[in-house]
Amino acid sequence: MTPTDPRLLVHAYVDGELDPAHALEVERQLADGLRPAPAPARASSRPSWRALAASVAVAAFLGSGATWLALSPGPPDADMVVANHVRALMATQPVDVGSSDQHTVKPWFNGRIPEAPRVVDLASEGFPLVGGRIDVIGHTPVATLVYRRRQHLISLSEVPAGRTIATSHDQIAGYNIVSWTDNGVAYWAVSDVAAADLEAFAKAFRAAEPER
Repeated sequence: MTPTDPRLLVHAYVDGELDPAHALEVERQLADGLRPAPAPARASSRPSWRALAASVAVAAFLGSGATWLALSPGPPDADMVVANHVRALMATQPVDVGSSDQHTVKPWFNGRIPEAPRVVDLASEGFPLVGGRIDVIGHTPVATLVYRRRQHLISLSEVPAGRTIATSHDQIAGYNIVSWTDNGVAYWAVSDVAAADLEAFAKAFRAAEPER
């Protein structure tokens, strides 16, 4: 088997041994493999991505589904915020409105979502504002702010909280997540920065004075 053999990549992905770039490639292949496929023209002795995807997805669900639910701060929300963050990283621009000025970013959301997000300037804390965008979580459009930490981006989604979530730290597919609830809004911060950096960001955001 070569290093790019699908069987090796899939097993390494399930074990969490792939770097982000290869993990994204496997996720794209798995997504394609789980879609209905036309009948093949002829049988092949080499396992296809579709066959591997189906078998691995079933095995992963049955073997670790309970553990996933126990460890994730909120499986559907956490999974979607990571997916939104990765999708933004793959896009030409990670934001819909690009500006380091909170007074430019916040008004942009007016009329696009029911409530404008809380936007704070954290440049003095080492987390300059990059801009904002609209993501979808649970079929609901939500505001996502984007900050920078050195060469890394941090996505902060603000979701009107239907339930209170305790401050939580987790990791999905190599991305760190910190979530908390303030004043009826659930916040989800996700990035590939070190866990300590993301926690520092969350503390700085929560401690910042509201914009005037």
